Amino acid sequence: MKSALESQSAAAPQANVSLSKPFGRIDILGFVGLLLLVGVSLPLFWMGFISLGQAWSTPEYSHGPLIPLISLFLFLRELRRAPPFEPSAPQNRLPGVIIIAAALMIALVGNLVHIPDIVTYGMIIWVFGVVILGFGWTRGRSHWAPVLHLIFMLPLPQMLYWKVSIFLQGISSQLGVLMVQMADIPVYLDGNIIDLGIYKLQVAEACSGLRYLFPILSFSYLMSILYRGPLWHKAVLLLSAAPITVLMNSFRIGVIGILVNSYGIEQAEGFLHYFEGWVIFLACVAILFGLAVALQRLTPNPLPLADAIDLDTDKFGIQAARVFGFAWSIALACSIALTAASSAFLYNSPEARLVTPDRSPFLLFPREIGGRIGSFEALEPKVAQVLGADDYVSVTFTDPGQATAPVSFFSAYYDNQSTGGGIHSPEVCLPVAGWEVSELKPYEVDMATTSYGSFKLNRAIIQKGNHQQLVYFWFEQRGKRMTSDLRAKLQGILDGWTRGRVDGAMVRFITPVTGSVEEADARLQAFMRDTLEILPRYLPE
Repeated sequence: MKSALESQSAAAPQANVSLSKPFGRIDILGFVGLLLLVGVSLPLFWMGFISLGQAWSTPEYSHGPLIPLISLFLFLRELRRAPPFEPSAPQNRLPGVIIIAAALMIALVGNLVHIPDIVTYGMIIWVFGVVILGFGWTRGRSHWAPVLHLIFMLPLPQMLYWKVSIFLQGISSQLGVLMVQMADIPVYLDGNIIDLGIYKLQVAEACSGLRYLFPILSFSYLMSILYRGPLWHKAVLLLSAAPITVLMNSFRIGVIGILVNSYGIEQAEGFLHYFEGWVIFLACVAILFGLAVALQRLTPNPLPLADAIDLDTDKFGIQAARVFGFAWSIALACSIALTAASSAFLYNSPEARLVTPDRSPFLLFPREIGGRIGSFEALEPKVAQVLGADDYVSVTFTDPGQATAPVSFFSAYYDNQSTGGGIHSPEVCLPVAGWEVSELKPYEVDMATTSYGSFKLNRAIIQKGNHQQLVYFWFEQRGKRMTSDLRAKLQGILDGWTRGRVDGAMVRFITPVTGSVEEADARLQAFMRDTLEILPRYLPE
């Protein structure tokens, strides 16, 4: 017992020393080494920086520049509780070198396949490796929370973004319509279109709630860290962000519907529309604070909100200056060498040029196929903007000599699927137009008379009211047909690396089910055989 007390007594002056000498020591060589490590990493992560800048210029990710600052705030907050750098203390820095090496490999792959998102993922892992390098494994891993917070500055992958956006559009539309109905206003929901009779409101992707969800998720993560209370309180604050955002966005849509019904379509446009958005965002923040207060009331000795959330920034400047104590070590020297070698390899390696294949534009797509005459349609500007295709064709073919059902053909072509442009699966987009997908599964077709041969595609039966349609679609990826958009994305990464090809397309055929589904299958496949004879001119293999 005595030795334990003596040990505690000896530790107390050490803590006082930590406060009076927060730097511990100044290591000029280590600080210069840290600057050099950051400098030699810039060429490797430059593509990621450019991508982040472009993403942060959009409304959904405009909060992005604040995320590194908030992460720095969290990091400095944690440093106040940490002792200074002690050169005599043993530090296991090898895990930092390993993490940095893994991050460099990820960033190199991202650069070689021309996918900036991969580079940004590697950048965050690299930051964590540098933290481990500075503090050693035992202390460094305790700073995972500020580093993890950096993921909120990254844009969602396009494939995931559209699935989440469409999903939230559907929920927000349904709840918004429910609120309008509670106000005794006749309303009908068709997909994401709210029909008020005189007026129709489209719940576009901008109204899905993602503009609020991303910053609110970041804010709830911050609150869960700063909140002083039990772990389950923190979990509630973190997990409540998504439902609060969805409910408040639905409330906003419902209010707009009620205002439009009472005062006209102007209530859904212009300044008032954006003002309502800011009100909802601030309301979400207020609800989170209110939730924190409510959780405090459940504790035996509740704290006032000012004390329940740690916002103290005292001595942050002193803590920031501790970077001058970053220790020089063999691990730091190895990390500098690895990072410099990776940047040099990227700079000196022959540039992986993207191959742009020769193809005919869809503008030259034939007006007559298999005796059917095509009627071409142009997409609405907003729809075309969301689609983001470099070229597309949308045409409905009818047989003027027979009373057979029409067949619609649509294809969207992308020159480069690695820079944010991406294929939108009909599986996600069709419900927006009010179609219910009653059946969807892979289906093999025999196109032996064409160069395509036999291959699998997605076969869906969609329904709206009493109307049914049969849908075939697949992802045409440089001579390969795929049913999964995820597999198409992964194949694009591989082909970008090995072939310099990142182009691709989505192909879709639709026909009404006027008799049996088997008749619709036969009609669709017959037309497909004729179409696939000419399609390689427009979608090169």
